[in-house]
Amino acid sequence: MKSKARPWDGYWTTKVGWAGEGKILVRGYPAEDLIRRLTFAETTYLVIKGRLPTPVQARALDAALRSGLDQAFINSAVPAARFAASAAPEAPAAAIAAGVIAFGSVTGSPGPCAEMLIAARRMARREGLARAEAARRVVARYRRSGAKVPGLGHPLHKEAEPRARALRAIAIEIGAWGERARLLDAIEREASRSLGRRLPSNLAGVMAAVLLEIGFDPIEMAGLGIMAYLPALIAHTVEEIREGVPLRVIPEALGARYAGSPERPLAKDRRRRRLRSTKSRTTREDQS
Repeated sequence: MKSKARPWDGYWTTKVGWAGEGKILVRGYPAEDLIRRLTFAETTYLVIKGRLPTPVQARALDAALRSGLDQAFINSAVPAARFAASAAPEAPAAAIAAGVIAFGSVTGSPGPCAEMLIAARRMARREGLARAEAARRVVARYRRSGAKVPGLGHPLHKEAEPRARALRAIAIEIGAWGERARLLDAIEREASRSLGRRLPSNLAGVMAAVLLEIGFDPIEMAGLGIMAYLPALIAHTVEEIREGVPLRVIPEALGARYAGSPERPLAKDRRRRRLRSTKSRTTREDQS
């Protein structure tokens, strides 16, 4: 006899993994086989993309995940994590999560640059543009809107971003610097030319180019950017808990400044507000 369907059957389905008594499958593979035979980068690729990577894809992802090395307080995620750790040293996971939340389009995420490269590549193919012309149009559009070109520039590294330069060199060496990545090079050259100063690709930009070349989508890159920086967030959180001070504050000597109203008497202002309210109500009644 066929069992009656329950209203919640099929409410959630997943193609990622499954667990039953004594068995765990990840994308169809036994978990113990993945643990024994794959590297972290290979496993990461499989879990996210649902297929095993090629050797080039695995090496490129491994390099990308190793590139998010610490830059201390230049990264907005670090102060967020350390402030949270100083306020709640008993909750390191919450502090790490606070750092993760601080990632976004301005700091750390390759996604915006990847979206720009995808759009630029489509435009070039649709209109039959050479790479240099496509780069010129991209930079001109951002300059007209007053927005910064994603993936370019750094507050500290004005000539070259060391992590970005190293990751790019590895990608070129292993054959993971393809057409969209070369388009990033062209956009960097055009932006530097139009501004009259060097504007190097930053790590988010190079990560975007590499991750696109090995098959990742922009929506997947936010998490990969976080993964690359997680070791640093863990290290800063632990250091803050072990060596920091309880409840960090920013003193006036370090730039904290109040820019609101000067001290004023509450009672006097409340009386004025009541008088204005009474006059306004009387005026409305007279008009009616």
